Amino acid sequence: MGKKSSPRSGSLQFWPRKRAKKFLPSVNWKPVSLSFSSDKSFPLGFICYKVGMKSAYVKDNTPDSMTKNKRIIIPVTILECPSMKILSVRLYKNSNVVNEIFSADNKEKELKRKIKLQKEHDKKKILEILEKKLEEKNFDDIRIIAYSLVKNTGIKKSPDIIELALSGSLEEKIKFVKENLDKEISVFDVFKTRQLVDVRGLTKGHGFSGPVKRFGIGLKQHKSEKGRRRPGSLGPWHPARVTFRTPMAGQLGMFTRVVNNLKVIKIGKSQEENIDPASGFKHYGNVKTNYIILYGSVQGTEKRQLLLTFPFRKTKKQDKKNYELIELR
Repeated sequence: MGKKSSPRSGSLQFWPRKRAKKFLPSVNWKPVSLSFSSDKSFPLGFICYKVGMKSAYVKDNTPDSMTKNKRIIIPVTILECPSMKILSVRLYKNSNVVNEIFSADNKEKELKRKIKLQKEHDKKKILEILEKKLEEKNFDDIRIIAYSLVKNTGIKKSPDIIELALSGSLEEKIKFVKENLDKEISVFDVFKTRQLVDVRGLTKGHGFSGPVKRFGIGLKQHKSEKGRRRPGSLGPWHPARVTFRTPMAGQLGMFTRVVNNLKVIKIGKSQEENIDPASGFKHYGNVKTNYIILYGSVQGTEKRQLLLTFPFRKTKKQDKKNYELIELR
C-alpha cells in the first residue's frame, strides 16, 4: 500500500492573502527592460480590457508539433485595447523620481475628475525642460504616465492610469516622447502577432471564504466535532499562538497575479474585421476598438482592466508555438 501523503494546502508564495489596493498593479520594469532590447523606443506595456473567451479554429504551424499543418481548436481570450495617451513624463536619476512634467494636451473631463493635475505645460515647454535637464545631466531614465481612452469602448468613462517604461537608449526615449506627446498610442505600436506577453491584473473576487475553498484542505470525517469544513487543529500547544501558516477563513480573490508567456494569436481592428457574435459578448457587449487574441486564459472577470507587458522569462516551448487563425467559434 502506498504511503499516504498530505502536503500543505495553499501556496506560501503569496502572503498576506488580502484584497489588492488597486486594479492595475505597479510593475518592476527593470527585469522587463533587461530581458528585452530594441533600437526603437516604445512602451513596454499596454492597458487592455478582458472581453471573454472563445474557441478558435487555427492551423498549427509549430515546428516538430504532432499536429503540424493540421487544423485544430484551441481556447483563446479576447482583450479590447483602446488607444492610450501620455499624461505626464517622469524623469529618474538613480531609480528616484527627480521631476514630473504634466502635459497640457489632456483635456479629458473624466481624467481631471479622477486625479488632481499639477501645473500643465504645452509640448514646446516640455521639450525645453527635457533639453535643459539633459544638459545638466539631471536624469538617467525616462518613463511615461499613460491613460487609456476607455470611453471609446463603451465599458465606462473613467480612464485607467499606469506608469510605463520605454525601450531603447535614453536618446531614443526622448525622441519617442517628442513624437508622441500629443498623439494616441495604438496597440499596433507596441505588440506584434506571434509574440509572447505577460498579463498582469486582479483575479476574480470571491469575498470571505472558508479554508476548504480558500486553501483546498480536505473535509473531516462526518462524525467529527466542531464542523467538517475546518482544520482539525490550529497548531501545537507551544508555541502558544496561531501561526500565519494555518489555513483559516478570509478573503479569496481580487489578488494581483501574473500570467506568463501567453502567445498573441492575432491583433486586429474592429472596424476592419468584426469578431462580435450576433448578440455581442456575454457580460461585455461589442468590441469597438482594437483587440488582441491570446492563446489560453487570463485572470479576472469580463471588463477587468489588465496590463500587458513584454515577457521577462521567455520559454522555448511557448515561443516556438505558431498558430494561424482561421475563425472564432
